[in-house]
Amino acid sequence: MPTDVSAKHHPHDDAPDTAEAFRRLAGLPPGPRRDAVRGQIVEAWLPMAERLAGRFRSRGESFEDLRQVASLGLVKAVDRYDPERGSAFESYAVPTITGEIKRHFRDHMWTVHVPRRVQDLRNRVRFATQDLSQAAVGRRPTVAEIAAYADLTEEDVRVGLQALDSFGALSLDAEVPGSDDGYCLSDTLGSPDPALDTVVDRESVRPRLAALPERERAILYMRFFGDMTQSRIAEQLGISQMHVSRLISRCCDRMRDQIMREAA
Repeated sequence: MPTDVSAKHHPHDDAPDTAEAFRRLAGLPPGPRRDAVRGQIVEAWLPMAERLAGRFRSRGESFEDLRQVASLGLVKAVDRYDPERGSAFESYAVPTITGEIKRHFRDHMWTVHVPRRVQDLRNRVRFATQDLSQAAVGRRPTVAEIAAYADLTEEDVRVGLQALDSFGALSLDAEVPGSDDGYCLSDTLGSPDPALDTVVDRESVRPRLAALPERERAILYMRFFGDMTQSRIAEQLGISQMHVSRLISRCCDRMRDQIMREAA
């Protein structure tokens, strides 16, 4: 009968011998007895799952969350493992658990939505960079070298390199590098231009202004663009302030009526 050889020829000295437990599990129907044996197997292999989780400590996720993800991968491995195939449980469980952790990073750790293709490029570029950096100590591999090593185009490599720096988002309260006075990213953001609210009005008025007689057009420009008072305009044109007021009101009423009629 095929046995679980995970207790022999394994990389971990404390790997448990669960061959008999797996054989009993395979022969039990769903129910409390089967759940108990399943739980014993999972508990026996939890130390291995935690060791695998520890390999991903330095990637921005808490170790406790990594342990939970690794445990989930272990449970999936136990449920899917078939001892009749004769392979060691450990040889099946390790890639299952590692894959679960990698999927967790891929699907949950990005702070912005990144297409799956870009995530895959990021991983291929990262692994290629690590391998090439070890081979060429003292310098960073070029884009062309990474492309040749990973069988990618140079454009794909650039996308992957950009994604390497985009895994997490900075807080708007993060201090700008080189700033000594607490200048943060939010201080660099612009604000809506108040003039944007008047763009439509300005464009609607522009052809009406151009069609006015020269003196009336000059009066409106001095009043609304030059911010001159009616008294100053009257003095400059040699007419009364009352006449300036009547001209401004008449021009504005005329343009307003024209714009409203066209809008209707």
